Amino acid sequence: MKKPVHNPREVAEIVAVQALSFLAADPERLGRFLAESGIGPETLRSAAADPHFLASVLDFVTRDDATVEAFAKTVGLHPTNVAAAREVLNDAKWERDTP
Repeated sequence: MKKPVHNPREVAEIVAVQALSFLAADPERLGRFLAESGIGPETLRSAAADPHFLASVLDFVTRDDATVEAFAKTVGLHPTNVAAAREVLNDAKWERDTP
């Protein structure tokens, strides 16, 4: 049994990784995201380790109501939870960044 995650940053990163998987499931949607982000499919996996990249995934998903609603339904979240995860990842102050 997996240990529950309570850290908001970790939860937001999990939501972002789920969003990336959601984008990857639709070649057209993934193509639009890759074109906007400027990364290639070959660097997608390594980019997913970057919290700034994960924030951009949620930025892309939440920009369009239909997309965020479809994603939220797919993963069993309310769209406001997706938006909250986006806010957490876009927060400039993060305790791990502070010495």
